[in-house]
Amino acid sequence: TILTGGPGTGKTTTLRSLLDLLDADGRSYALASPTGRAAKRLAEATGREAKTIHRLLEYNPGEGFGRNEYNPVDADMIVIDEASMLDLLLANSLLKAIDPASHLLLVGDIDQLPSVGAGDVLRDLIDSGVTAVVRLETIFRQAANSLIIRNAHRINRGLMPETPPDAQDFFIFVKQEPAEAAELLVDVVKNRVPRKFRLDPLDDIQVLSPMYNGLLGVSNLNEMLQAALNPPSAKKPERKLHGRTFRVGDKVMQTANNYDKNVYNGDIGRITAMDVVQQTVTVSIDGAPVMYDFLEMDELVHAYAISVHKSQGAEYPCVVMPAATQHYMMLQRNLLYTAVTRAKKLVILVGTRKAIAIAVKNNKTTQRHTALDWRLQR
Repeated sequence: TILTGGPGTGKTTTLRSLLDLLDADGRSYALASPTGRAAKRLAEATGREAKTIHRLLEYNPGEGFGRNEYNPVDADMIVIDEASMLDLLLANSLLKAIDPASHLLLVGDIDQLPSVGAGDVLRDLIDSGVTAVVRLETIFRQAANSLIIRNAHRINRGLMPETPPDAQDFFIFVKQEPAEAAELLVDVVKNRVPRKFRLDPLDDIQVLSPMYNGLLGVSNLNEMLQAALNPPSAKKPERKLHGRTFRVGDKVMQTANNYDKNVYNGDIGRITAMDVVQQTVTVSIDGAPVMYDFLEMDELVHAYAISVHKSQGAEYPCVVMPAATQHYMMLQRNLLYTAVTRAKKLVILVGTRKAIAIAVKNNKTTQRHTALDWRLQR
C-alpha cells in the first residue's frame, strides 16, 4: 500500500494512528527510511524505533544484505517513510527481504525530487495501478495557518508563492545581481534572521542552493558563509584539503554511509576538535563525537550551504534559498517545492521573482523512463 500527500495533509498523524492500531492488535512492525536523517525524523514523529533501510536489511560491507528472500525481515508490517527517495537497487533489495505474508506500506510525497540513484520507484508504483494508493489532499486547519505549507501547495499547483505584508514565516528578498544577492544572503543568515527570529545561524538555518557553481552556488556560498560565521583564528586549528580549508567550528556534512562510525550520507555536524599531531578531527553529529583521521576527511564537505538534492529527507527550522536566473537549468517546480518543504518555521528566498516564476512554471522535469510501471502491469 502507498500513502502519499503533501505537507500538512496528515501523513504522520495517519501513520501514528495505524501504528497504535497495530500495537492494540499485537502485530509486529518495523519502521525504516532510506537515509539516517529521515530515520531519525521518523523515530521522533512516531515515538518508535526507526532504522535506515540498510540497517533494517542488516547490511554488511563486502557481504551485502543479511536480510533477503532466504532470510526475510521478521515483521507483520514494514513501513518505509520518505519513499520518494527509494532508488531501483535499494527497492529491489527491500522487496526481496519482505516475506510474502508481510505487508509493505510506502509513505512519501511524489511531488518531491526523485531519488538520487536510478529510477523513480514511488511514481512508477503509483502509475502502474497494481498497488493500493491512499492520497491525502486536505490541508488541516492548523497547517493551513502556515504560509510555508500554503505556498508549498501553491508552488505545486504552478502558482507563485504569496508574501503578504503581514507574513510571518515566508519572505522573498529581491536582488537582481548575483553578487549582491550573495552578499544579502550572507547578511540574512548571519544577522537578520538571528536578530529577528532568535535562530542560530549554524544550528537552525540551512542554505539550500539549486547548483554547485556560480556566485549563488553551493561552493561559493560555503566560502562566503565560512568567512562570515567561522573566520580564521589562532585558537582554531585548521587543515587544507582539495583546495578547501576545514577548521574547528566548521559546519560539515558526511557524504557517505559509514557503518563503522554509525554516520550516514547527509548527516550534518560541527568540527569540535582537530589534533594536528595525531592527525585526527572530531565532529559532533547529533551530540555524539565522531573521530576521523585526516585520510578519512574525504567523507566530509562544508555544509553552511548544501544542494537541494542533499537536503532530501531532512527538516530545518529555517531554509534560505537563492533564486537566480543563472540557475535556469535547475529552476524546476519540484526542486523549489522540495526546498520549501524542508523548512519548519521560516523560508527566505533571495534573488529575483523572475527566477522563482521560472521554477514555478517549469514542470517539465526530466522524466525517468524505467519501464517499471509497464512491467508491473504485465
